[in-house]
Amino acid sequence: MKYFVTGCAGFIGWKVTEFLLADGHSVVGIDNLNDAYDVTIKKWRLTQLQDSPNFEFHLVDICDLTSLEPLFNSKYDAVINLAARAGVRQSVENPWVYIDTNVTGTLNLLEMCRKSDIQKFVLASTSSLYGANNPLPFSEDADTNRPLSPYAASKKGAEALCHSYHHLYDIDVTVFRFFTVYGPAGRPDMSAFRFVKWISEDKPVTVYGDGKQSSRDYTYVEDIARGVIAGLKPIGYAVINLGSDSPIVLIDTIRLIEELVGKKAKLSHQPFHPADVRATWANIQKAEELLGWKPQVTFREGITKLVEWYQENCDWVKDVPTG
Repeated sequence: MKYFVTGCAGFIGWKVTEFLLADGHSVVGIDNLNDAYDVTIKKWRLTQLQDSPNFEFHLVDICDLTSLEPLFNSKYDAVINLAARAGVRQSVENPWVYIDTNVTGTLNLLEMCRKSDIQKFVLASTSSLYGANNPLPFSEDADTNRPLSPYAASKKGAEALCHSYHHLYDIDVTVFRFFTVYGPAGRPDMSAFRFVKWISEDKPVTVYGDGKQSSRDYTYVEDIARGVIAGLKPIGYAVINLGSDSPIVLIDTIRLIEELVGKKAKLSHQPFHPADVRATWANIQKAEELLGWKPQVTFREGITKLVEWYQENCDWVKDVPTG
């Protein structure tokens, strides 16, 4: 089968593409290689894919409809939209680019599906949509009308567009709300990557609050990729959580990394950011029922793999900024 994957040099897009290629599928991947975080790590991921004869890469932005259109001269079995501007705090500083990529970019891809008669669309969404007032664990039918950040609001808009195109044009849509994805070659602005790098390099470890008041439902990237691929089946329209169902308190994350790295963290406590969600925890019953999906990698296993990857690649990763 042939798939169109956006954000193929991104953390999740890279791993989804890798798995699809390993299963013998063809992938046309696009990415604009923007500087939302250091492009070095995006190029490293892309290098891992480019030896496959079934992989075709194009440097294209999903916001650029004119550049997208020629790529849809081919027939695809599905469009998997993993291109996104992610990050809560950055979206407060520059909300416009989040609307451009996450809303307009999604609209462009849905339009290409409509024009090209592509019947399957997968969207990457976020647990940030659940905000501050929903009961834990978060279920897909919870109220998502009070997002705390422009990032979450932009993903709400993308989800709404997907439903509209499903209703109007009968496009089969799976929307995944991801919960704190981590693992080797992850985003350097995410906590797991930062903590490993900072502790390894004896740098101050920024902690918002006392580290005991917030928790995250960390989900290993390979589990996420397996879920995305499982969601390619005909499903109608569904919003599905992909999480570990095992939230980890922030300070416990730091303690585990200290153990694996063999160094003590130098903690630097900072106040909470108002756009941050204090806790995330996924109800994953729907993923189990619809997709037969469950996470397979424990938090200790996943963090161990991240630490090992960092140690194997520290000659260049040490120069990747975490801001």
